[in-house]
Amino acid sequence: MENELELVNLTSTNVSEIYSAPSPQPQNSQREFDGKVVLVTGGSSGIGRATAIAFGRAGAKVVVASRRVTEGEETVHQIETEEGEGIFIATDVSKDSDVKTTIEKTIATYGRLDCAFNNAGVIIANALSNFSEEDWDCVLDINLKGIWLSLKYEIPAMLKQGKGTVVNMASIAGMIGIAGNAVYSASKGGVIALTRTAAVEYANSGIRINCISPGVTQTQILDDLPSDALNGFINNHPVKRAGQPEEIANTVLWLCSHKSAFMTGHNLVIDGGYTAQ
Repeated sequence: MENELELVNLTSTNVSEIYSAPSPQPQNSQREFDGKVVLVTGGSSGIGRATAIAFGRAGAKVVVASRRVTEGEETVHQIETEEGEGIFIATDVSKDSDVKTTIEKTIATYGRLDCAFNNAGVIIANALSNFSEEDWDCVLDINLKGIWLSLKYEIPAMLKQGKGTVVNMASIAGMIGIAGNAVYSASKGGVIALTRTAAVEYANSGIRINCISPGVTQTQILDDLPSDALNGFINNHPVKRAGQPEEIANTVLWLCSHKSAFMTGHNLVIDGGYTAQ
């Protein structure tokens, strides 16, 4: 029991002792994404916000897209606080017109689109037989249709310049069965399949498309869980802690960099060993 209490405290209050986000690089050094334009959907919090800030630190011009205006603008403010550059565009990724407009505004502002992190998503947990049609539509529209719409408009923009990289947000829930998450799992399994097919279609056009499948990550969703439930989730990971948004962000940046130039159509698992068991 003492170990369990220590574990909860460790993940909720002493995370900085385990992992420290990278410090901003000196402004006079060449940074990985200098001159690049990057779109991050769902950039108002959690992994999306951490990734947008990391891209800004690395020199990118960052377009933050989200339904939540105040939080999205705060992400841009944090980027600018570290002498980065970015804009916010209010976007509902489940709506064709919103996504189309977001890409158009990105091109109008910065002239190109080099990288995209399609991260926007939603979780609604319930037993399969209790799930409503409305909730099904909500989860699939945002998590899967939203990825398709994003690709639909990102890819033509990248084709015009002859290259680009995309990372889609999947989940280990799309690879395994998790009770109470059947619809969420279905949406994320669809993201993995969509990513692989899109990657094959555009591999010969200079566009790389991959996805990531994080395990439990320390975001607002976890903060809202009772400590016993949080402890249960964390104990399922061999490393005995939740992932940090900055750790996931680092992986996204690597997938968008020249260092992963031979990788496309891959689902990169970042789960503290969860699926290795």
